[in-house]
Amino acid sequence: MDFIERTFGVSPDGGDGTTEMLYIAVALVVGAMVVARWWLQRAAARRR
Repeated sequence: MDFIERTFGVSPDGGDGTTEMLYIAVALVVGAMVVARWWLQRAAARRR
């Protein structure tokens, strides 16, 4: 888990991977929110 270090040449977390794990966690939460919103809009459209 060192794509930030390899891509940008900086190590914001000292090389232990916590920053990358945080980015992955945020991306998963945002993805889940997008899917939930899509599903809720689709369900509301079916009720009309």
